[in-house]
Amino acid sequence: MQESKTPFHSMTREELLRALEMFAKNWLAHDGCWFLAAEERLGMETAIQLDAAAWRRFAVTEANRIMTTFGIPVSGGLQALEKALGLRQYSLINAQRFEWCDDGTRLQFFMDVCRAQQARRHKGLPDFSCKRVGIVEFETFARTVDPRIQTRCLHCPPNAPDGMYCGWEFTTSPDKGE
Repeated sequence: MQESKTPFHSMTREELLRALEMFAKNWLAHDGCWFLAAEERLGMETAIQLDAAAWRRFAVTEANRIMTTFGIPVSGGLQALEKALGLRQYSLINAQRFEWCDDGTRLQFFMDVCRAQQARRHKGLPDFSCKRVGIVEFETFARTVDPRIQTRCLHCPPNAPDGMYCGWEFTTSPDKGE
């Protein structure tokens, strides 16, 4: 059987990068559409519960695929987490940054632009109180990269400093056998 060629096979690097950005935007739009449909039909509290359950599953899948695809070692510590977080779909469409603290023992991650919150604001909706879902998402993703990683929320909308979105801090705990 002959492999079928898609238009992507003949694209330039720049076109492929635009396609990646488009796919990331489409993925985020779908996530937002799903959440809004759940919120409208079932109310905010149930939508948050469903969203957290979905992220608990998806974060594991996403982390594992990133690690496999890019050769990131399991239990590679905060360095592996930094690399994996930088390869998430979010990184293509949300400005984000990392800060290392305490001689490399703490990694902080900041989402400087959040398209999901911006879309809600554009539609006249209040900020999504994303801390509960974010804890599930980031903690699950980080522990998939390395089970020793501890996650702490620094801030999330609507309780974030003006002009900021979410901020997270990651540390590693020693192996249980140590």
